[in-house]
Amino acid sequence: MSGAIPGFEDGLAEVNGQTIAYSIAGSGPPLLLLHGFPQTRAMWHGIAPQLTDRFTVIAADLRGYGQSSKPEGVANYAFREMAADQRALMAHLGHDRFHLVGHDRGARTAHRLALDAPEAVASLTLMDIVPTHLLVSELKSSVARAYYHWFFLAQPAPFPETMIGQDPDYFFETCLTGWGGAEIEDFDAEALFAYRQSWRWPDCIQAMCNDYRAALDLDVMHDGIDLGRQLTCPALVLYGSDGVMARLYDVPATWADRLADMRALPIPGGHFFPDLNPGDTTRALKGFLAGLTS
Repeated sequence: MSGAIPGFEDGLAEVNGQTIAYSIAGSGPPLLLLHGFPQTRAMWHGIAPQLTDRFTVIAADLRGYGQSSKPEGVANYAFREMAADQRALMAHLGHDRFHLVGHDRGARTAHRLALDAPEAVASLTLMDIVPTHLLVSELKSSVARAYYHWFFLAQPAPFPETMIGQDPDYFFETCLTGWGGAEIEDFDAEALFAYRQSWRWPDCIQAMCNDYRAALDLDVMHDGIDLGRQLTCPALVLYGSDGVMARLYDVPATWADRLADMRALPIPGGHFFPDLNPGDTTRALKGFLAGLTS
């Protein structure tokens, strides 16, 4: 399975007891891109190549996704563990400090990485999430209905794995089209091929379920311990103007007490705006990073 990022070199790194797949290209300050559910690093296909003129761009598969390893056990999917993988990957590539961008689960991993290792993060970009602790601890019925997958995937094994395994494409494509009104034909064909190749594997389905189990079992607790902490690095919050999060939350307000130096921008589109609107996403990201690296 290709990383599906044109012009990038693919690699595998043995770090933190895991095999982490990545794609790399460019020169300049290091920039790490982390994908979300139910995708792979291929989601950056329309964005990453536009950043290589000024950055050394690394797009990685989270553990449990794509070509990265898929350990067993819920505890292995806490965002703390997923973040440790990515920090170790960047150190392996020679980067102790880097710009960090994440979407969805990748954004939650990025937030945890910045909390656990603030010295490693030159800047933080979070795409279309509200804080994990807030979403769960102050759960609204409208959010529970729209984000039902959080609670379905977190059910004890093998219930969700068995249900999804009957038709993985139907389940995961419903996720892609359900949080912003997109059609499956709107997604890049090569990226969609990479997603399907990943989510059809039973061990990937199990890993994604464990990711959501860990959110309820571990990540809410970890984030609860860190309530009251503010990250001081420059931060950018992007969110889909037509997505579920924007309809149900004032997204910038949910981050105001957690990010001391924050900018926030809506991007036209739903939850998957990096896939479907890479142009506006890239411009917002470049504008933010240009002010930090000029």
